[in-house]
Amino acid sequence: MSYPAPLTPEEKLAAAKKQLSLPCIVVICGSTRFMTEMTKADLRETSAGRIVVKPAFDMKSPHQLWSVPVEAEALRARLDDLHRAKIRLADEVLVVGSYIGDSTRAEITYARSLGKPVRFTHPHVDPGA
Repeated sequence: MSYPAPLTPEEKLAAAKKQLSLPCIVVICGSTRFMTEMTKADLRETSAGRIVVKPAFDMKSPHQLWSVPVEAEALRARLDDLHRAKIRLADEVLVVGSYIGDSTRAEITYARSLGKPVRFTHPHVDPGA
């Protein structure tokens, strides 16, 4: 007698989302120089009935939380890990902006390695096109 293979964590997450009747979850990626455009994309995606997760703030703007360089670097590493978790959680990725830097390129590569669909507000910047 053969038994079905146990579900992977990704399959368990997909099954839980389906059981909970969750709408599509979209993660917004892109350079934080496009925070205003990310907010506009959040509005469009949310009004279309999607759950949106995105970067919460721009570390290029002065703030007490990242005023000490050593602490800023540790925070940056935590935020990178958190954003990869957002990509794993999401059903699809929306890349915002007319520029793709190294971090965003790595996020796109990561999302695609997980089989996540990736959309672009500016399709001509798609590094996979």
